Amino acid sequence: MRRLAVVAAALSVAACATPAPSGPDVPPPMAQNGNDCAVIAAVAKEHYRFNSTDNVAPPLWLDAEDTTWSPNCDWARYGVSFPSTYDPDRPHQPGERVQWVSFKRPRYDGQGALVDAGILHGPLAGMGVECRVRSGFAGWTVTECKNTWIS
Repeated sequence: MRRLAVVAAALSVAACATPAPSGPDVPPPMAQNGNDCAVIAAVAKEHYRFNSTDNVAPPLWLDAEDTTWSPNCDWARYGVSFPSTYDPDRPHQPGERVQWVSFKRPRYDGQGALVDAGILHGPLAGMGVECRVRSGFAGWTVTECKNTWIS
């Protein structure tokens, strides 16, 4: 009898639930569980091979199209280091080397996450990728990256 009451209560709550909005103007679902930092770190370590000794990352640019996205990541927790940040609004001096690695907010779906990233080594020397990252026993793992732009 108790089990029947629990099932009935669950069904009544489900019947009142509002379906998630969908359509071309609705952004894809976002993670509400703090996975953004882990997903970005996976791409930084596995695709770009950044580490804190022989392949130090260029300045980090968290490219937020949505101004509410501002992750505060403990990068050391994920085994990656970004010694400086890039400010796209800061005026650059003539002859100053401009370089960065950028990550946009990950998009989550039934297969894991997609994240757009890019790296600029200097003027006209960069490349963008879209990486598929999947969650598993060992954490987040990059399974594929496709080129999206080259300069």
